[in-house]
Amino acid sequence: MDTLHDLFVYYSQNSAYIWEQILRHFLMSAYGVLFAAIIGIPIGIIIARRYRLSVWVISITNVIQTIPALAMLAVLMLVMGLGANTAVVALFLYSLLPIIKNTYTGIRQVDHALLESGHAMGMTRFQVLVMVELPLALSVIMAGLRTALVIAIGIATIGTFIGSGGLGDIIVRGTNATNGGAIILAGAIPTALMAVAADLVMGWFERLLMPAKGKAKAKKQSETATETV
Repeated sequence: MDTLHDLFVYYSQNSAYIWEQILRHFLMSAYGVLFAAIIGIPIGIIIARRYRLSVWVISITNVIQTIPALAMLAVLMLVMGLGANTAVVALFLYSLLPIIKNTYTGIRQVDHALLESGHAMGMTRFQVLVMVELPLALSVIMAGLRTALVIAIGIATIGTFIGSGGLGDIIVRGTNATNGGAIILAGAIPTALMAVAADLVMGWFERLLMPAKGKAKAKKQSETATETV
């Protein structure tokens, strides 16, 4: 009960500071994913047409994903210095794998009969991409963005060690304080809620962009699961 009381007191006394860090934390995560989408989606489209290249690209992004976040931040800090920009670059690198892989998968899953129909109608390769492939692959691409954003929100907390700010500052402040459990929770709870909210919102967009056939299949699976229960 004392911890909850201290938590409410901390929130009431530092509400402006906490909202500032929440906004900063979200913007760092969003910018990292946005830049990764700008680079990753075109790469995913290119490697979907070149299998040998896809093996190399996905392998490289897999290696990036296995690098510990603190090690990544330390290396980038030596090159770029302290601050939020360094954290955004790290989040950009960690967001590449889910975005590239889902874009690649979404494009590869498009029915070849639809592509042939588009070409038969006189469409160029670019028109087929924009009018056929991307609309059908959009829900899969959105799933990659969803995964990337949730990962970025979690990793952004570590950015506090290179002076990027965000909710990680509050968590670290709590670890350095005597009886700082309430302060740790003051930073950890908004981080968790932000990740859950991002997952729910992006999941809604994913379902919204799902092709009609996929929606019918998902609805049927949901009804089957309900009947089983």
